[in-house]
Amino acid sequence: MDLRLPIGGLFSIFGVILTLYGLVSDKSIYAKSLGININLDWGLVMLVFGAIMLILSVVNKEQDFLANEVQSE
Repeated sequence: MDLRLPIGGLFSIFGVILTLYGLVSDKSIYAKSLGININLDWGLVMLVFGAIMLILSVVNKEQDFLANEVQSE
């Protein structure tokens, strides 16, 4: 099993949750962090990383499938 698939799924799910929390949370909680919405920022980073891992997993499966077809001919 390709580890990129579960890692990508996990990071994507947590990224969505953290991004949504960053979007709907009260802005006053970010006063201590100089107004930086760290939940939104890192939620987006996690979401992008998860998407990249999922894309790489799908591309790898396609390459394996094509390689098996070439070998069987």
